[in-house]
Amino acid sequence: MEETAAVAAAAEKASSYRYWVREATGDAAPLPVPRKLDTAANGNGNPPPVGSVWNQAGTWEEKNLNSWANSRIKDLMGSLGSLAFPTGKASIDEVSKCSGDAFQVIVRNKKRVGYNYELSLRFSGEWLIKEENKKIKGHLDIPEFSFGEIDDLEVQVRFGDDKGLASDDRTRICKDLKSFLAPIQEKMRMFEEELKGR
Repeated sequence: MEETAAVAAAAEKASSYRYWVREATGDAAPLPVPRKLDTAANGNGNPPPVGSVWNQAGTWEEKNLNSWANSRIKDLMGSLGSLAFPTGKASIDEVSKCSGDAFQVIVRNKKRVGYNYELSLRFSGEWLIKEENKKIKGHLDIPEFSFGEIDDLEVQVRFGDDKGLASDDRTRICKDLKSFLAPIQEKMRMFEEELKGR
């Protein structure tokens, strides 16, 4: 009886379905051996691919450049300095908001770059209002903008504390502060050129 049970168990074990089971018998395929890819040349005389070595056909590859782009935009905008106006002056103190994405894409062996950002720059300034110098703080907001849209940038002025400002004073100060648009556009052109070179 024990013999019959042992034979039945052996027959069941031999006929059971074992897909993808690797046994220690030597008939299993050997494990793949890692090999280093040569980054200098691809061995067939053709120039190296635009993207990664593993993507020789240059079909699709995307690289996230957010860390570099955020840091670079903050550096460029932080170096805007100050501007003088007929009745006042203002300076950019810091980049209070820099959010968005920057990327590099390789499609069909061609490199393309792009970005989409929103910025807010904190300013402080002093204007002559009613024969008195008045300190004013606030933000210059640059709503969503993308690669190739530098000429279409818009600057919106947000005052931190505008109590006591007449409507015509607010309008004049906003017009003065929008003079920062040209230097901002110039810095963003520099950013786009650097992004293309990455």
